[in-house]
This record gives sequence, C-alpha cells and structure tokens, in this order.
Amino acid sequence: MASNATSHDWLNEHGDYLFRFAMARLRDATMAEDVVQETMLAAIQSKSFAGQSSQRTWLTGILKHKIIDLVRMQSRELVLEDVEEGLPNEPGLDDYFDEDDRHWNSPPQEWGSPDGELEQQQFLTVLQDCMAKLPKNLSRLFMLRDVLEEENENICKELKITTTNAWVMLYRARMGLRQCLELNWLGK
Repeated sequence: MASNATSHDWLNEHGDYLFRFAMARLRDATMAEDVVQETMLAAIQSKSFAGQSSQRTWLTGILKHKIIDLVRMQSRELVLEDVEEGLPNEPGLDDYFDEDDRHWNSPPQEWGSPDGELEQQQFLTVLQDCMAKLPKNLSRLFMLRDVLEEENENICKELKITTTNAWVMLYRARMGLRQCLELNWLGK
C-alpha cells in the first residue's frame, strides 16, 4: 500500500495533469474532480504499481478506467420521464414501419460506438502529447507526411531538407512516437 507521503506527492506532481485529462473527456469540472479523487483513492489502495511504467502513466490508466466507468454508469442511470406525456406530437411506432411488409420505412441511423469514440479521443490526445515531445522538425515532418499525406517533394522544399534526410527524420519521428505511445498509451 502507498504511504501518505507518496499519495501526497502523486497529487502534487500529477493532480493538475489528471484533472486536465479528465476535463478534456468529461467537460464537467465536478465530474472531473470526482474521477481524479477516485483515481487517487484507487491508487493509494492498490498494490499493483510495479514501476514498469511512469507513475503518471499508471495513474492515467486508472483514470481512463474511472472515466469509462462513470460514462457507463451515467448511460445506465439515464432517467426517462413519462414518455407518453413528453411526446404528444411524435409519431407512433407504426409510423416507422411499412404496413404491408412491416419493414422500416427509413432505417435508424448508425449510432457508432461511444466507447470506441472515447478511446479514439483519448488516443488522439496521447498522440498529440507525444508529437509535442518530438523535436519540432520531426513532428512537423510526421504531420505533413503521415497525417496530411503531403508529397515528399513538397515536404523537402518546405522544410529545406534532402529526400534522404527526410526519410531518416521520418524514421526517427516514427520511432520516437512509437516509443512514446508504447509508454503512454499501451502501457508497456
């Protein structure tokens, strides 16, 4: 179990970061504070920190799970008021189906995957943080080549580098991002 000094250090060193992380996903200060507090409590009570990753990475992993738990809980606890009173002018179920063969008149829209979208947003935040840690030219080269899919010739002109130098820099950028993502996203 972590000592009080360690938990106090975690809060001082990582509390602001964890709060910003939670705010970016929840968009509600009260909920963000709550999940950060739950994260700290879980970290203090846990005996699982083995030092295989940084404390921030470990705490962020706990926070991600707390956020997902909160979102799931909120979706389950959605209170619906009396449906009949709230929808006087809404069509009935029969209006959505063809009378002859009972198929949809117009099929419902695809809802996507809320968990997947949350995870993708979290990944993009981690990727953005990792790109910020790269040297400017490497980050810029990666963005132009792999994200914006610019042609090598245009990139070399813009960055004033040779083609060979561009390939070496791109390799370094990719390896730097891989290492950062393995530490901060995959938790290796």
